[in-house]
Amino acid sequence: MQIAPSKSLSQAKMLGGIGSILTLLLFVPYYIGAGLVIIGWILILIAVKDISETVMDKSIFNKAIISVVLSIVGVVTFAAIVAVTLLSFFSGGGTLPMAGSTSLPTGFLGLIAGLLIGLAIVWVCSIIASYFLWQSFKGISARLPVGLFGTGGLVFFIGSLLIIAFGIGFFLMFIAEILFAVAFFQLPDNPQPMPAMQPSMGTPGTP
Repeated sequence: MQIAPSKSLSQAKMLGGIGSILTLLLFVPYYIGAGLVIIGWILILIAVKDISETVMDKSIFNKAIISVVLSIVGVVTFAAIVAVTLLSFFSGGGTLPMAGSTSLPTGFLGLIAGLLIGLAIVWVCSIIASYFLWQSFKGISARLPVGLFGTGGLVFFIGSLLIIAFGIGFFLMFIAEILFAVAFFQLPDNPQPMPAMQPSMGTPGTP
């Protein structure tokens, strides 16, 4: 593994650790939590870029960028589908079901279908985005002596797969974010090249 000369990971360690902690604060009220999560992921992205430059492996940062782009695409697509679905529903004279009613209002099934399609797109995008994040963090573990990056990335990916399983996925993703925080704080300030694997010697007489 190559290390950029005179390159320290102190900044990546601090930014990534703080960013990972901020991603845990989603439940802070009044939309403050959502803002903190966004700031947290921005800090993590900056930290990953620093690590990528330090170990001289651009693929680590590139995969993280792909993950972020896919997440944004999923959220924007979901918002657009929901907006179009609601606009179509209410402009067409649709109403929500009344208490005690035995029949569904006109267009209500279309409303539900639109919302489900939007959620499905977000889910698929989150799975693919989580996969690229896992690959990015696995690359960090392969080049620096911090195995928790790969472990956390795998847990995060599995969590994205299980989001629809009664919230189990969200719990796993929360655990993964804790692992990310620990992993960043375990980064060495001044990384050293990892020793290369020595080829095994053949037994005497082996060609």
